[in-house]
Amino acid sequence: MNWEEQLKEALDIRASYDLAKKMEGPRTNPVLGYRTAGSAAERETGELLLKEMERIGLKDVRKERIRLDSWEFRKGIMRFWDEDSLCHQFQLGAYQTEFHTNGFQKYPVVYVGKGTEKDYEGLDVSGCLVLVEMNQREEWWINFPVYQAHLKGAAAVLAVQEGGYGEISSHALNAQDIAGPADAPAFSISQADAAVLKKAFSAAGERGEQCIFAEMDAESFVRRDQEAFNIVGTIPGKHPEEMILLSAHYDSYFSGFQDDNAAVAMMLGIAAGLVKIGYRPERTLVFCAMAGEEWGCVNSKYDWSVGAYEQVFTARPDWPGKVIADLNFELPAHGHGLRDGIRSTYEYAGFFEEFLKTVPADPEAFPEGVEVLTPIETWSDDFSIAISGIPSAVNDFSAGPFMETHYHSQFDNEDFYDEAVYRFHHELYGRLVLALDGLKLPPMDFSRVFSAVKESVRTEGEQESVLLSRLEEAENLGRELYRQIRRINQGEGKTPGDREGIFRELLKLFKKEQDYFVRLDWQDCVLFPHEAAARNLCHFRKAAACLEKGEVSAALDCLYEIDNNSYAFLFEEAVFTYFTDYVLNQPKERLRWGAGRIVHHENLYALVRRLRNCEKENGTAWRESLLSEEIRLLKEAEGRQAAFYRDDLRYMTESVEKMIRGMKEIRERIRDGQ
Repeated sequence: MNWEEQLKEALDIRASYDLAKKMEGPRTNPVLGYRTAGSAAERETGELLLKEMERIGLKDVRKERIRLDSWEFRKGIMRFWDEDSLCHQFQLGAYQTEFHTNGFQKYPVVYVGKGTEKDYEGLDVSGCLVLVEMNQREEWWINFPVYQAHLKGAAAVLAVQEGGYGEISSHALNAQDIAGPADAPAFSISQADAAVLKKAFSAAGERGEQCIFAEMDAESFVRRDQEAFNIVGTIPGKHPEEMILLSAHYDSYFSGFQDDNAAVAMMLGIAAGLVKIGYRPERTLVFCAMAGEEWGCVNSKYDWSVGAYEQVFTARPDWPGKVIADLNFELPAHGHGLRDGIRSTYEYAGFFEEFLKTVPADPEAFPEGVEVLTPIETWSDDFSIAISGIPSAVNDFSAGPFMETHYHSQFDNEDFYDEAVYRFHHELYGRLVLALDGLKLPPMDFSRVFSAVKESVRTEGEQESVLLSRLEEAENLGRELYRQIRRINQGEGKTPGDREGIFRELLKLFKKEQDYFVRLDWQDCVLFPHEAAARNLCHFRKAAACLEKGEVSAALDCLYEIDNNSYAFLFEEAVFTYFTDYVLNQPKERLRWGAGRIVHHENLYALVRRLRNCEKENGTAWRESLLSEEIRLLKEAEGRQAAFYRDDLRYMTESVEKMIRGMKEIRERIRDGQ
């Protein structure tokens, strides 16, 4: 049997399942679970994984020390007596904030609907618990209504999901990263328990009362700059200065069976299989269980994937330039649809597509096969790893209903375990490790990213034409370079004498490309540097055209899409400003993987509020005069965005030219070395 066949025989899927279940043991909350950043439960789980790595025979097993902000949620219990003196006791979930009552304390509780600025009109919520309904997938993230409540003097928010997450049951609790300050507390309450409170609110309203009373016993602790550990083990290779990285995170909300116990267990299951068959890799295989993926940084928009960021930027900054690829795993024991996916950086998409042609179909797991998706997203650790200079991929996990139903709730358990899917992923990524290990050079196809940039550029003027011309040259050169690499990797061409140097130069150029071209919008979506200004410019032009026709509502719809100005519609200015400034004006260590990824911002708060007031008027002369002034302001903003766009095009053209020079140098080194 070849190595692939031997590995398939050696994989023990039941052992992986058992390890995933065993990881549920350590917990900070004895009822709900939680194994969160820097907590005692996370540390205990890290020790468990360290011993497991040693047991299966990995070498150089160690704890890599990192720094993060820690969160330990021990309990959240509410007691409420209804009109019939019946006591209702609710288990609450929690968010990463500081709140402890030292036993049961009595609080007034107020219902504030969606928790927007308008919902507080006529209410005094000082020292109260406020019940807020939200849909974080369809509307806004939790930090906005929570901070709005904080500014109004509320003691804490009770957040009930009315959709978007935890849809599996009316008893579901939810947890997400808070993306806000620790002193604005928040807890999660189920729809079923919130319904009990809402019934009492209705009765209180009939009596002319604004609040009801309940008792709460909570312990939620946040500590800045704490020690945590990523757990690492290896299978040493013949060329130890080159590596393949496998990663998954071991912190979790609730029991975390799918997210991400099963992923850590699968990673170690692949490792155990390789050790069992005696595989001696060409390059060292590194298995890294990472802490602090779900959350790990107070008061940051980019408060997740902290453990991965710290690993490759602080603990082991020597890894970029040595690691040919990172395979990151998330929720691999559940089928998210009929078709599976590998989500990859642009540059490795071609290699993965070719690799998948060699993988037998598995009709039981994924009857429609496996596709390659680009680019990577910010939802998991592979983004932090990629921008460090390590080409990364993750099993695509965001498709299908699981994210809306079970994800980040107490219903993330083995009930949705699919053994066929789990087995398929063990085999698929085990084969992929072997395929990567057999390569001489990183399978870098830079043409993919230049092709994607070309598709994003509008053909409007001379600057665009110049950029498109450079992109065409870069795309052709990237394709030519990949043909050279591919021939060498397939044994059709002579391996260059300076293979190691070319290996490092390809990864170095990949890192430069990440720095040059990877940006984020205000919704954390990945885009190219010029795209934000280009989209804003389009929205401003449409908004101005709408106002010129007196269509105020249509103009506001356009402004809603610009940067983070959707939040200007519903929350007071102090809230909007806070969550704008903490992106633009915080130090890099608080922004981590988001630092420098948002370049421009257009603050439309005053304009939005004035137009919303204007929307209420009825064709008066005052309204027409106001619209004239608003059109002028829109034109000014449009001019600023146009300037940003021109600057971005110049920057893009310069960056593409740098990439062209880099690719030419590598191409010539390959030719000379052969």
